[in-house]
Amino acid sequence: MLLHLLRGALIVLATAVTLLYVLPLQQTDVNQEASRLALNFNEILITVIVTIAIAGLIIAGDIYNKRKSLAAFSGVVLGLLIGLTAAYALSFVVDLFGTIVAPGDEELKTVLEGVKVLIGLVTCYLGISIVVQTKDDFRFVIPYVEFAKEIRGNRPVLLDTSAIIDGRIVNILDTNIMQGTLIVPRFVLHELQAIADSSDKLRRSRGRLGLDNLQKLPASPAAEVLIQDVDVDGGTVDHMLVTLAQQRNARIMTNDFNLNKIATLRGVTVINSNDLAKSLRPVVLPGEEMTVKIIKPGESPTQGVGYLDDGTMVVVEQARGRINDEVKVVVTSTLQTSAGRMIFSRVADGDGDGQRARPRPREGHAPAHGASQPPHRQPDDSERGATGRNPRRTS
Repeated sequence: MLLHLLRGALIVLATAVTLLYVLPLQQTDVNQEASRLALNFNEILITVIVTIAIAGLIIAGDIYNKRKSLAAFSGVVLGLLIGLTAAYALSFVVDLFGTIVAPGDEELKTVLEGVKVLIGLVTCYLGISIVVQTKDDFRFVIPYVEFAKEIRGNRPVLLDTSAIIDGRIVNILDTNIMQGTLIVPRFVLHELQAIADSSDKLRRSRGRLGLDNLQKLPASPAAEVLIQDVDVDGGTVDHMLVTLAQQRNARIMTNDFNLNKIATLRGVTVINSNDLAKSLRPVVLPGEEMTVKIIKPGESPTQGVGYLDDGTMVVVEQARGRINDEVKVVVTSTLQTSAGRMIFSRVADGDGDGQRARPRPREGHAPAHGASQPPHRQPDDSERGATGRNPRRTS
């Protein structure tokens, strides 16, 4: 909105200044010089149209060039100042040469004025070219002059859709561990909105959760959250994120495993919430006991799967028959990747019911019928129950 007002103000002010200097030339009765410079209505109208056209071309060039860099602009300004200073200093040498060679020669003086202009153009070009090409090393000459954001200060962080939906970024910012600028590109916001408008109920819920988390981000006092309208070449959101990170030397925060790999291959620093949680999470050692509620069956015919409060998956051997039950398990091993952590365990010895599926009675015989049999007596077929084996044994 501010840019539209600025562009409109440029056209209005350029037109007003043109009319201010052109309208007095309509007066033709003052003297002969005024009559010679007088303009009629059509000429004034053409002058105004040309002024508006020039202003429009400037605005069009500004709109077309969307990849603006403050570092490049600073380099151009400083190079221009250096070039003009050098040209001003060399002009005295040119004047001294004209005074020595031909003090009263007006033609030579005119030629030397042109030489001054050419010297100014050359020095300005050299100044801008040298500063722009060596702006990263210029800080060694003037230590507190900085052109590139990557040299000093915090690097910006680009937020991916997965990191916004995950929501842990909100809690991370509340700890004040991250400072600087968090950037949400407009194309990431569009993707998040598309997920929120999806016909799939699960995707729609995740998208709305991401929008809710995005509304909470600006409230953090530790970091500045910006939603920027940037235009980056790339076919997908992942490629555009990586390209934008390379252009701005920024980091990417994401939980997407594929985006993590692509960004790493292209030399972009990635912040993964799972890796951060891994470094802060207490280590679970083999042999430790915990209680897990079995939610669903695992890939193996005997496995059950549960989750801890933080979302860590726990795979429990011999717990397929204990779905929706809380089982005491013993950790056997852990596996940590960028996609998350998995804990492998078995049912604890004290929780014998979880080590096998409970026998079901067959033909009216209770599975517990063989439980009261003496250990030295071989149970008959009816006592073996549905399992076809001694029900006192544990698998």
